[in-house]
Amino acid sequence: MTSPAPAQPRILSGMQPTSDSLHLGNYLGALVNWVGLQEDFDAYYFVADLHALTVPTDPADITRRSRVTAAQYIAGGVDPERSAIFCQSHVREHTELMWVLACQTAFGEASRMTQFKDKTARGHNANVGLFTYPILMAADILVYDAARVPVGDDQRQHLEITRDLAERFNTRFGDTLVVPEPHILKESARIMDLQEPTAKMSKSGSSDKGLISMLDEPKRIAKKIRSAVTDADGEIRFDAEAKPGVANLLSIHSALSGTPIPQLEAGFAGRGYGDLKQEVADVVVTAIEPYQQRMAELMDDPGELDNILAKGAARASEVAAATRDRVYERVGLLAAQR
Repeated sequence: MTSPAPAQPRILSGMQPTSDSLHLGNYLGALVNWVGLQEDFDAYYFVADLHALTVPTDPADITRRSRVTAAQYIAGGVDPERSAIFCQSHVREHTELMWVLACQTAFGEASRMTQFKDKTARGHNANVGLFTYPILMAADILVYDAARVPVGDDQRQHLEITRDLAERFNTRFGDTLVVPEPHILKESARIMDLQEPTAKMSKSGSSDKGLISMLDEPKRIAKKIRSAVTDADGEIRFDAEAKPGVANLLSIHSALSGTPIPQLEAGFAGRGYGDLKQEVADVVVTAIEPYQQRMAELMDDPGELDNILAKGAARASEVAAATRDRVYERVGLLAAQR
């Protein structure tokens, strides 16, 4: 049988430590929502360091970026007293469950995962880890009996294989794993590239000028916003199709200031793009300042940050070990005498 449900439904999400800073799109699209989810869910947020090994990366970079990623969760408002914050590699049950799930996954099924095909088509290293990435992701979710998983469009297929594996396991071995549901996040601003405003802001796809990194120097942020692409029309109004650059600046302003876009449009009536860009720059710099200050505090005390991760891993391991033990028992593995 699955373990008793927690007082609040459990939710799980994570990010890979693949960069030295989140960008504004990550922050508004994911992290802000994570903070809100703490109110209604038993939340588990992990640094997906094992997933980061699927591409060649300098070991020192993974070490540094794992701390940076965890620190950014906290600087963004995730409370380690309410939410478990931990590194994936610190909870061994992730990989232990992954092996059992891999043995329930058909080769053809894994071959159809679009992210593997897309990444290898773009020249990524086609290693077995990248091929089995969705199965480890399934284990990440299922090992915590997560009822809900916040997912973006690019992860929906991976959640589907997670659900398929849980249902397949339960059909063969009895009710053991919680079948998770996608969690539809509150509508958030879709932050676009400052230089290519028809494309999402992306660490891999955006140029440096098109990307606002959360740890950029304030002057650098302001300069990028002042250089943002607009149009020749001169009118400040929201029209994502006809005026994507202006719409993007209004979206950023609204998301960070809390001012509704119609109110912003009225306030900028008769004013120019220079005024819009300067005000957006001021809003972004003001909003990011406390985040950067908290980041500096956390990174100046790596010992305390490691303690937070250790406490989060201990909390996570308690839940994960119970799931792993149920799964091992169901498939017939002899219980270890500890």
